[in-house]
Amino acid sequence: MSSAGGSYPVWSPNARELFFRTGDNQIMVANYTANGDSFAPEKPRPWSEKRLVNFGLIGTASYDVAPDGNHIAALMPVETSESQQSQNHVIFLMNFFDELRRKVPAGK
Repeated sequence: MSSAGGSYPVWSPNARELFFRTGDNQIMVANYTANGDSFAPEKPRPWSEKRLVNFGLIGTASYDVAPDGNHIAALMPVETSESQQSQNHVIFLMNFFDELRRKVPAGK
């Protein structure tokens, strides 16, 4: 499908599309048809011009396709050293649904 190679393929959950990451960290998408044992991909196209963060770790995906197939959650590189200093942490929200039920009681 890709003459230049690709990694971390992800099937779209709602369409006949295959997403993958290029060697220069761009997300590409290719429509395809499948009929029996036949798989026919179309020419890949950029999903976005933005580049993903490069972890440099083998086996570490930095994106995933949302269940609607129209959105992607991705780790993006920091653009400036100033923003890197302010964005060098990650927040994990544990027990999200418990917190949601506490803040928004049932029936509202």
